[in-house]
Amino acid sequence: MSQDEVAAALDEIGTLLELKGENPFRTNAYHNAARLVEQLPGDLRQLVAAGKLAGVRGIGDALAEKITTLVTTGALPYLDELRASVPPGLVRMLRIPGLGPKKVKALHDHLGVTTVAELRGRCESGEVAAVKGFGAKTQEKILAGIAFLDTVGNRVRIDLANPLGLALRDRVRAMPGVIRAELCGSLRRRRETIGDLDILASSADPQPVMDAFVTLPEVVQVLGHGPTKSSVVAALPVPGGRVTMQADLRVIPDDQFAFGLVHFTGGKEHNIRLRQRAIDRGLVLNEYALANQTRSVPAATEADVYAALGLPLIPPELREDTGEVEAAEAATLPDLVTEADVRGVFHNHTTYSDGTASLEEMALAAKALGFEYFGVGDHSQSLTVARGLPPGAVKKQWAEIDRVNRTLDGVTILKGTECDILEDGSLDYDDDLLAGFDYVVASVHTRFEMSEADMTARVCRALAHPRVTMLGHPTGRLLLKRGGYKIDLDEVLRAAARHGKMVEINAQPSRLDLDWVYVKRAKAMGIPVVINPDAHSTGELALYRFGVDVARRGWLTKDDVFNTRGLAEVLKELRRRGG
Repeated sequence: MSQDEVAAALDEIGTLLELKGENPFRTNAYHNAARLVEQLPGDLRQLVAAGKLAGVRGIGDALAEKITTLVTTGALPYLDELRASVPPGLVRMLRIPGLGPKKVKALHDHLGVTTVAELRGRCESGEVAAVKGFGAKTQEKILAGIAFLDTVGNRVRIDLANPLGLALRDRVRAMPGVIRAELCGSLRRRRETIGDLDILASSADPQPVMDAFVTLPEVVQVLGHGPTKSSVVAALPVPGGRVTMQADLRVIPDDQFAFGLVHFTGGKEHNIRLRQRAIDRGLVLNEYALANQTRSVPAATEADVYAALGLPLIPPELREDTGEVEAAEAATLPDLVTEADVRGVFHNHTTYSDGTASLEEMALAAKALGFEYFGVGDHSQSLTVARGLPPGAVKKQWAEIDRVNRTLDGVTILKGTECDILEDGSLDYDDDLLAGFDYVVASVHTRFEMSEADMTARVCRALAHPRVTMLGHPTGRLLLKRGGYKIDLDEVLRAAARHGKMVEINAQPSRLDLDWVYVKRAKAMGIPVVINPDAHSTGELALYRFGVDVARRGWLTKDDVFNTRGLAEVLKELRRRGG
C-alpha cells in the first residue's frame, strides 16, 4: 500500500470505530495517525522495513503493527472485520449535514435505521424527534440535509476526482497503440464538483485499448465493454476512504481527435453555439468531423477547429456559453491567470490556532512552492473550538514572526489574522490590536441560521471597518455537505467595492468560495480578488491551485488577482489600505 492508501485506511478505521461508539481517545488516535502518515516525510516503506515506525511520535506499537501489515500485505483483517460489522448505510449518513458519528449511532441504536431512506421515513413519521437529544428542530434539519444530499447526488469534489482521472488517463496514454489521450468533460472545465470521468483517446486499433481499460487495477466494476466505448466504475484511495466514480473511455481515429476533444470538453450550451457557427458556414460539426457532403475540414488540434469556425482557441474553463463566444469574436478573451502568477498567500493557519505546522515550517513550505511571502491568518479569540488567539498570544506570535523573518531567506512571513465577524457585524479584536496586523481577513464562523437580511447587514458592517482587508469564504458553504448561509452576495460585493475591500477565493476544495459566477461579478465591479488556500498544514498550501481554477472560470487575469503582485508592491498596498 502507498502512503496515501495507508492514511485513508487509518482514517476509515477511526470513523468506523466512532460509529460503533468506541472511546474518543481510541478513535482520535487513528485519525491523528492518518494525518501523521499523510504528512510523513520520507518513504513509509523504508521506515517500516527498518523497524523505525514505532519511534515516530504519535504512533505506538499497536498502530505501528497495523501500519506495517497494511504496507507489507496491502490489507488489514481488522479493517475488513470493522467494515463487515458496520452497515454501509451508516457511513453514507455521515454525508448528511449536521449528522456526526455519535448522532448516527444513536439513530441506529434507538430506531434501527441502516440506510438514508429508512432515516427519511423515520423523520417523516416523527420518530426521530422522539429520540432523546434530537427533537423537532433537529428532525427538520435532518430532512433538509437529506434533501440536500439528494440534490448533489453522487458528485465528487474536484480534488478527489482529479487524481483518479489523471491516474486513468495516464494508464491509457501508456497503452500500446494509443496516440493521444486526454481528460474531457467537467473535470477539464475545472468545475467544483464532478459527476463522472470522460477520457478520450486516439488509436488505429481501439479494441486492445478497450480490453486493457476494463482490466485496469482501479476498475472495480465493468458497466459496458464495446469496440470504441467502455464504461467502468473505478476507485482510488484518498484520505478518509476512497473515491469511486464512473469513468467512460472513447477511442477514435487520430484524425478525429481534435473534434472529439472539443465536443466532449464543452458544456452543452457552448457546443450548441459552435454547431450553429458551423451551420452558418454550410458545415456540420460533431465529435468526428467538421464537414458537409462535399468537403471535410482537417484539424490536428482544438485550435484548428476553432479557427475553422472563425474563432481563436477558447480555454476549456470558459466553455460554458457565458459570453466566451462573443468575446472570442471581438478578440477580447482574457489572458487568464495561471498558477505561476501567484506569488504568495494570506489566509493560512499554524500551530498557534488549529494548524499542524509551525510558522517557520509553513513559511519554508511556501518558499518551496516558489512564493515570496507567506501570510498568517490564525483564528481570533472568540473561535475557541479552533484555538483562537487571545491578544497576548497574538503579540507572542508577532514577536516570533519578527524573529523567524530575521533568519529566513527568500520568503517573508506577513502578520495577519482571520478575524471573526461577530453577530452584530463588529470584529473579534479591538481597533488597537487590529492596527498591528499587516492585513485582516474577516470571516463568519458562527450563527449561520441568521436571516438573509441580518447576515447581509452583519457582513456589510464588517466590510465598512477600516482595518478589514479582505472577506474570507464569503458564503460559508461546504461543497456536497452544506449550502452557504443566507446572504445577499450582490449587496455584499457592492459593499466591498464601496469600501475598497478585497474578496477571497477560498481554495480549500471543500469550499471553493467565492464561486466562479460571483468571481466574475466581482471582476466586473473592479473588486480585487485574493486566492488563498486556507492551509492548515504544509501540504495544503498547494491547494491554491484549485483557487486558480475558480479564478480562471471567473475570467480573471493576473491583474485581477492581488496576490500575483510581488512582496514590495503587496506591502505598499497593504499599508495604504490599513490607513
